[in-house]
Amino acid sequence: MSMASGLRQVGSRASMFRISHVLGVHGEHDRRCVAEMQSMLAAAFPGIAEDGDYIARKLNSPETRGYPVILLAAHGSNDRIIGFALADYFESIGYAYLDFIVTEAERRGRGLGGALYEALREDLVARGAKGLFFEVPTDDPAQVSNPAHLKANKARLKFYERYGALPIVGTLYDQPIRPGNPPEPRLLFDPLNHARALEADTLRRVIEMILTERYNFAPDDPYVHQVLGSVKDSPVRIRKPRYVSPSEKRDKIPRRLHPLKVFCSSYHSLHHVRERGYVERPARVDVILKALAELPEVEQLPVRNFGEKPIRAVHDTDFVNYLRNFCQELPKGEMVYPYVFPIRRTDRPPLDRSRRAGYYCIDTFTPLSRDAYKAARAAVNVALSGAEAVLTGNPLVYSLCRPPGHHAERDTYGGFCYFCNGAIAAQYLVEKVGRVAILDIDYHHGNGAQDIFFNRSDVLTVSIHGHPSFAYPYFSGFADEVGEGEGQGFNVNLPLPEDVLDGRYLEALDEALAIVRRFKPEALVVPVGLDIAKADPTGTWSVTREGLYEIGSRIGGLRLPTLLVQEGGYNIRSLGGNAARLLTGVCAGALGRRSRKRD
Repeated sequence: MSMASGLRQVGSRASMFRISHVLGVHGEHDRRCVAEMQSMLAAAFPGIAEDGDYIARKLNSPETRGYPVILLAAHGSNDRIIGFALADYFESIGYAYLDFIVTEAERRGRGLGGALYEALREDLVARGAKGLFFEVPTDDPAQVSNPAHLKANKARLKFYERYGALPIVGTLYDQPIRPGNPPEPRLLFDPLNHARALEADTLRRVIEMILTERYNFAPDDPYVHQVLGSVKDSPVRIRKPRYVSPSEKRDKIPRRLHPLKVFCSSYHSLHHVRERGYVERPARVDVILKALAELPEVEQLPVRNFGEKPIRAVHDTDFVNYLRNFCQELPKGEMVYPYVFPIRRTDRPPLDRSRRAGYYCIDTFTPLSRDAYKAARAAVNVALSGAEAVLTGNPLVYSLCRPPGHHAERDTYGGFCYFCNGAIAAQYLVEKVGRVAILDIDYHHGNGAQDIFFNRSDVLTVSIHGHPSFAYPYFSGFADEVGEGEGQGFNVNLPLPEDVLDGRYLEALDEALAIVRRFKPEALVVPVGLDIAKADPTGTWSVTREGLYEIGSRIGGLRLPTLLVQEGGYNIRSLGGNAARLLTGVCAGALGRRSRKRD
């Protein structure tokens, strides 16, 4: 056995690096980051160099192993990898094993290794883990003859003692297998601030997993039996602190991880229809933001302006020009509702712009105002900021868009939607990474993305929605709409009946997720409609809050770079809690956390 995990306290000031989860190897950004980590690992532990894809292999095979891997990356300037932590979480018994913490050698002594360790502890506490095991070089003078090495080993153990991590004693784990072999490492146990004692049966299971999973011993190897047989004390004996006084302990686990990045624009409230009974109003965003503020997973980031070019990559030029110019000409406070719907003759659209509204609109309840175009542009910027965050290595992103967008087709608006935010974001991603899947979970059919990508094979569009026989927009969303030309087979509609509970929805979701997996996209865009929930004024389904959590968990379980784009959901009383529950589920599924009931 060789020492597999030692902390190098290397890094930079907290303001100069960020720590993020890496869920898989998807797209060029992930490939670059994992390659940089692998090079860093090989430099620190030359024996690992023989396995050139050690990290990628562990990261991409959680189903084969049966337990999740936690990979935390530290990013420095220009997004360069400057360190990482890699751990196995043995979920069946609730304990983790820290495989490696590695950082750049030239940054020694500047706190990055400690930050990675604290971030890993935070992640494990969020999972409900009972403790963390790892190895460090021994501080036994009888095994370490070099005074400099002994001093360094003691300093490392002192660092861990501050967190309550102490060596396990009374077993053969840290004893040389044969005389003359290099010193064996200490096995340390960090209880993660729990007071419970460590039982012998648990330690045996952990040691067996470490020896067979990490060191590739056969389960029936005599050495494995020898070490397991030496675990006799229960509770297990833990060495008393040698280097740190109680006043130096770090009991509080700092918050360093925010796996879910959130974008929202202050311009969302510009377009406000103040008519009684109009359900699409600014309060929708306000209640969601308030609920998200209570979640530790969330970090809100600033939105930037992307201009009109990404919009015109998806929407018809005349349509975009009409919305911009007409809205700018309207007097403040005036609302224009479509009331004339001419036959679509591209050679003779109505000349009067107010009458032309019906030429571009699909319904009578989506008005134009002076601020409608500005608000719609702001919503597009929110979606595109989320897409850009996905491209720069943030695997879970939520764009809280208002107005919504998934009913806006290439050259029409309607259903409270003006530009198709999700489709614009998907196109932006396609141009950078290739294949993208759109999974629309709104109660209403995602006719916008279907229309825009109906003839394309690089974007898979899947929509779960109420059957168009009773649900808006009524004219699309039938199961036989499968795409045309190159896009045939790349548009999937899963229309459901009027009465849907959690179980029926999850059946449809599993079917949709299987289709997405077969497509093998580099990224996933999810138009989120919380109007599937019970008591929504625009829907008929009764998906519960726990159902929303499970929906999120299964979507997150794809472990794809995922952009969630807000669409429907109009019950103000439950909207915030529903959004928080769905997004918490997404995080849990993506990070491999056990599904748990709300505390």
